[in-house]
Amino acid sequence: MALGVNNLQQIKLDLESCVGKRVKLRANRGRKKIVEAEGVIENTYPKIFVVKLDASHSLDRLSYTYADVLTRTVEVTVEDCTIGDVSAN
Repeated sequence: MALGVNNLQQIKLDLESCVGKRVKLRANRGRKKIVEAEGVIENTYPKIFVVKLDASHSLDRLSYTYADVLTRTVEVTVEDCTIGDVSAN
């Protein structure tokens, strides 16, 4: 169980270091609904992070939890590097 907590902390630290950088999101919304978007990580909070989307989307911002990244419900790619990819270690 502690391993999961460490992974969550690592994902949070990785995303905090990427605030202000451009990212690509790929989110699984269930029932074969996949949302793909690009934007900038606007801010990180204790439980969530916020991505400000490009003007081409109908929404201004999206927020996700760090657990979404851990469970791969959301894939966050920064400069061709996937956040939370434990196979890269």
